Amino acid sequence: MDRNRRSELLARANSSELTAMAEAFLSRRSIAEEIQVVNPPEVGMVMMQVREPVCKERFHLGEVVVTRAEVAVAGVRGWAMRSGTDRETTLAAALLDACAEHDVELAAEVQALCERTADRIAADERREWEELRATAVSFEELD
Repeated sequence: MDRNRRSELLARANSSELTAMAEAFLSRRSIAEEIQVVNPPEVGMVMMQVREPVCKERFHLGEVVVTRAEVAVAGVRGWAMRSGTDRETTLAAALLDACAEHDVELAAEVQALCERTADRIAADERREWEELRATAVSFEELD
């Protein structure tokens, strides 16, 4: 899993799972001693850009509230941005990103969390499409 995909999934991961894993990592003495908060969690606004589905053209939908943070573990930086104002969870996501870049064993744990998140997102999307399917309109072609 590349770093961009991991960042995307950490941004959408369940907050309780993120914070629990971050706390577990912090309880490991080797990690806790090497952590530095580079940029503490900060709430701000970013412009949300979306792609129109028919012509595939991008447009600005509007501004959304996000929280971002940056952490270093033994000099290896990790970064996260999540929608909303949850500073603790965003800091946890940044820590997990740094840990995944720093240590192969920790990377496997973070990847497992990301895979669970991807499965949850896919299931949510399937459920949404099933609900929308009932509203589909079928047209018959006349000869």
